[in-house]
Amino acid sequence: MVRDTTNQEQHILHLFDRGDTSAMNVLYATYANYLTAVCARYIADDNDLKDVLQETFIRIFTQIHTFEFRGKGSLKAWLARIAVNESLTFLRNKIRERRMESFDDDPPDIIDETPPEVDKLSEQELLGLIRQLPIGYRTVFNLYAIEGKSHQEIGELLNIKADSSASQYHRAKNMLAKMANALTHKAKQQ
Repeated sequence: MVRDTTNQEQHILHLFDRGDTSAMNVLYATYANYLTAVCARYIADDNDLKDVLQETFIRIFTQIHTFEFRGKGSLKAWLARIAVNESLTFLRNKIRERRMESFDDDPPDIIDETPPEVDKLSEQELLGLIRQLPIGYRTVFNLYAIEGKSHQEIGELLNIKADSSASQYHRAKNMLAKMANALTHKAKQQ
């Protein structure tokens, strides 16, 4: 097994360049868990998550020839970008199907500055809480806090105002704080 990330990425790309039939299996085995975690931040339902992950790998396998290696981590970053884009596409379609407005234009609520007890949560517990957020909150939270997008960029991606993105982010943060505090309080009582 190749241990160096750069060599591992180059090895996978070399397999694709050669047309090696094992290339897809190697890429999947190497990155499936990581890409599942990326998609799970956006997609709450496990069945939907499987669908989005499948679409992600289809996109990867059909577009891998367009990828340009730019050093260590560039393949992983490219794969994550595809996973995020497929997740966002799924969410947009779901919103259209339901004809629901998941992103509102209200100004932010007064923010409770009490910090959540997030440090006491495991990564899995935190992911579970993020997945419980309403779709709009969850999407904006992930794009801002995890993907590092600005509210202006998020607004353009989701076709909402930058102020709406900021509002959704602050509400998501407050909701996560309350859920984290409730979870840690419950754990203390047990």
